[in-house]
Amino acid sequence: MLNTKVWGTTKKGETVHLYELTNKNGMVAKVTDFGANLVSLIVPDKDGKLDDVVLGYDDVKDYEFNGSFFGAVIAPSANRIAGASFEIDGVTYNIDVNDGKNNLHSDILNGVHKRLWKAEASEASVKFTIESGDMDMGFPGNKVISITYTLTDDNEIKLAYYATSDKNTIMNPTNHSYFNLAGAESGTNIEDHILTLNASHYTPVVAGAIPTGEIAPVAGTVMDFTSGTAVGERINADFEQLKLTLGYDHNFVVDGYNGKLNKIAVVKDPKSGREMKVYSTLPGVQFYAGNCIADTVGKNGVKYGKRSGLCLETQFYPDSIHRPEFPSCVFGPGNDYSSETVYAF
Repeated sequence: MLNTKVWGTTKKGETVHLYELTNKNGMVAKVTDFGANLVSLIVPDKDGKLDDVVLGYDDVKDYEFNGSFFGAVIAPSANRIAGASFEIDGVTYNIDVNDGKNNLHSDILNGVHKRLWKAEASEASVKFTIESGDMDMGFPGNKVISITYTLTDDNEIKLAYYATSDKNTIMNPTNHSYFNLAGAESGTNIEDHILTLNASHYTPVVAGAIPTGEIAPVAGTVMDFTSGTAVGERINADFEQLKLTLGYDHNFVVDGYNGKLNKIAVVKDPKSGREMKVYSTLPGVQFYAGNCIADTVGKNGVKYGKRSGLCLETQFYPDSIHRPEFPSCVFGPGNDYSSETVYAF
């Protein structure tokens, strides 16, 4: 079932809409044409009690700032690019320097997560589309990017991405939702959530969270989530990788990647009994434990802070444009971008 309402106006005076999808089990997904953001995900617990499990805001004005990227669709390039520049087909492109000397999430102030998208809605899904012209944010190619959110009666929220470009360009979108399966209004952090990752390797980083190029085994380290482990169990360990990023904020290499939809992660909250399985067609997933969430007031006046939620951002590996040994994130004429991510409850 679909319900649509006007949700406010942007600083530019644009009318913003909120789209509410409800399935037969009472699960609700709310998305907005401002930034194609995922605003709410209301999910039953073991007793059937419904709670919103993603961090976010009540008002579009807060999404116009959104310093932590709550629910945001990041495009064309999620995560980090070293030196905020790259070369494609012999041409060097310079992009926004916004994370030390590097680039993070394409453009923090003027990215597509802070623009109005065109919406096409049906009973079970909403498709958002945006055009991004040649050299927009410094990226080559006239690009058309879309994301379709679909809510199923199996308590799945499906995210299908598709993009075209008339020049070879970086295309590595993701969704930056923060999940707290105890409920976004529970006032608890996610350190007791049990995480399993289908990843026996990860990509270590240097200062600035740029990958070294190594694909390192997790076995015998605090990076091993191949069996269910509480997020907070080892997050403060004396381990260089955790010190560099103030906790978990690393790309994990999906085992058995073949471009098809595979289960890549499971998250469980012991108290509520909620479990979320994550499926993706992509080779990597950024597990971010919310180490740097700034103190802020979210939906219904609830205060968020450090580790109030965790992210599982499906992606090509960070800085893969500089790493020919990593799977390529370059797409263009005759090579359209397509991926799918599913969060199942």
